[in-house]
Amino acid sequence: MTFRVSAGSTASAPDSSGTGHSGMGHSGTGRSGTGHAALKLVAVLLVAGCLRPALTSVGPVLDMIGADTGLGTTALGVLGALPLLAFAVLSPLVHVPGQRFGAERVVLWALAALAVGIVVRSLPGAAWLWAGTALVGAAIAVGNVLVPSIVKRDHPGAVSRVTGGYTSVMTGFAALASGVAVPIAVATGDGWRWSLAVWAGPAVVAAAVWAVRMRGTRARAAAASAAAAAPDAPAVRERPVWRSAIAWQVTLFMGLQSTAFYLLVTWLPTIETARGVNAGAAGWYLFLFQAVGIVSGLAVTAVMGRRADQRAVGALVSVPMAAAMAGMLWAPDWSPVWAVIAGISSGSSIVVALALIGLRTRTFLHTAKLSGMAQSVGYLLAATGPIAAGWLADSSGSWTPVLALIAVVALAQACVALWAGRDRYTHPEPVNA
Repeated sequence: MTFRVSAGSTASAPDSSGTGHSGMGHSGTGRSGTGHAALKLVAVLLVAGCLRPALTSVGPVLDMIGADTGLGTTALGVLGALPLLAFAVLSPLVHVPGQRFGAERVVLWALAALAVGIVVRSLPGAAWLWAGTALVGAAIAVGNVLVPSIVKRDHPGAVSRVTGGYTSVMTGFAALASGVAVPIAVATGDGWRWSLAVWAGPAVVAAAVWAVRMRGTRARAAAASAAAAAPDAPAVRERPVWRSAIAWQVTLFMGLQSTAFYLLVTWLPTIETARGVNAGAAGWYLFLFQAVGIVSGLAVTAVMGRRADQRAVGALVSVPMAAAMAGMLWAPDWSPVWAVIAGISSGSSIVVALALIGLRTRTFLHTAKLSGMAQSVGYLLAATGPIAAGWLADSSGSWTPVLALIAVVALAQACVALWAGRDRYTHPEPVNA
């Protein structure tokens, strides 16, 4: 495909959602412009808050789902991996409707689909559980890809800082969903269904605010399209992002950190209940694991700063996960401590992974493509985690191999960071034709 660039520009490529790289930040002047900028940021944060609760609310009630539906450990692992498989299949395709219909519009559709999927999977009947889970995964895949690229476009000078902010919101809501899942199930008396269904509400709220954000998008889209069609913009044929070595390195880092995260999100409560911890406390362990990620995610942005080279940071945030898994194996009575250490690693790792997507690309379109690639291959790798863990537990009758697997994944992540963190770009700087 061809991509039009202006001479000497590396951060102003227009996209079909309606703005150039910085256009979304100049919709007005004075108080009106500041208010619109604040609304855009709030809308992004609300979307971020919807991207994980539909997933993290499942782990604490997984035993309830199994008892109610008759699904075994391996089948429950497949259920936990289904959204990740949806991420893998759809992520590389998301930038296509994003370009055609506009990123903002596609995100709005995804939020509506997310609310529907959450409700559908809570209906009685195993078919609805599987169908709704697949729709949830498809909807979240859209947000996973487009939010980092929108952040890159709207905040080109503050990618790490804004990424830390929306990742912290995402982590906070994810933690809350894990913590309240069992209490909601007990309080409603309807088992696990209300624990999952309640998260349709935030998706509806986020969709409403996002619709307000979209006011004026058509006018900005028309202006951006006119600029893109300008006769003095030479066409440059670019190599696919899939042929970039640094893109594959960022993708592998994303996949490894996602694998560790989803292994724990899916199975940590089950591992703890197998050790004699009651279900409510096990759910709060998972809450603790994610809640500390809020603080660590914000803290790592300060460490990252504006530096282009992130090798040391990427390696350092990976190692504590391996240490935490060793602690769970050898000192299980200290599980809350190990959950905190694992959460510090996980919360900071996702910020580094998402920031690298923006830091290793030059334009909005490049970011969208790398985001799709990283989340497609990365989540395909991550999807094997819960399934493999379920099989390992069934085969061995123990959760020890699963904890060892997570430690190995974390150490591999630290090694990959030494390449993904280098000051490199997926594409060369554009020049005059």
